[in-house]
Amino acid sequence: MIGCLCLHGFSGTPDEVKDLTEHLQEREGWLVYSPNLPGHGSKNGMREVTHKHWLYAACVSVEELLKRCEKVYVIGFSMGGMLASFIAAKYPVDRLILISSSAYYLNPKQLLMDVKDWAVEGFVGSVFDRDLYEFYRRKVKDTPIMAAYEFTKVVRSARTVLKDITVPTLIIQGESDGLVPPRKSAEYLYEHIQSDDKRVYYVQNARHYIWFGKEKDELLAEIDAFLAKDEVLPEKKEDLG
Repeated sequence: MIGCLCLHGFSGTPDEVKDLTEHLQEREGWLVYSPNLPGHGSKNGMREVTHKHWLYAACVSVEELLKRCEKVYVIGFSMGGMLASFIAAKYPVDRLILISSSAYYLNPKQLLMDVKDWAVEGFVGSVFDRDLYEFYRRKVKDTPIMAAYEFTKVVRSARTVLKDITVPTLIIQGESDGLVPPRKSAEYLYEHIQSDDKRVYYVQNARHYIWFGKEKDELLAEIDAFLAKDEVLPEKKEDLG
């Protein structure tokens, strides 16, 4: 069986990687798990947790997959990418995918600008656009300052162990990302990860929340191609309870 751990970003939820997890769950013999990180998804939950809770949750999740699967892949979005990097340095996983990963700190002013853009798009656009705007409006409003400080600790913890990552790694980065400095962050990850099989895939015009743009199918195809290099499909499908 192939296991795949998908980790969402800071102050987000598993919905941030839902398109990816649903895509991977269509495969026979895959066990796909996307945990809700501690404190995320509730208004006051972020006030009660630290970066250690997030690291611990990610480690427990991959340990469970390693017990049950012959191969384990780890995929992380934004802060989830830094958690995924920490895991890849500490555990015998087989492949690593980093999406819009924040090797440098997020830019909160840009998040506010993106929310304003979505307000206009949502007003004249689809219900999905309006729901997306509302989600990130709450994200800006409800995230406490101390939680943002804990986020920086995740980044620092992961950066210290990048040198220990030797598994094949795909770094996906939108070129119009305003929250993470795109070239700076992606190139930092590429330079410090010590894998002999690593590459950066830039997506033109894509913002930080790359799954919500027009490039989704392109991303899924790129991820499929990367995972197919190592993939030996088992016979059955299982859900992680």
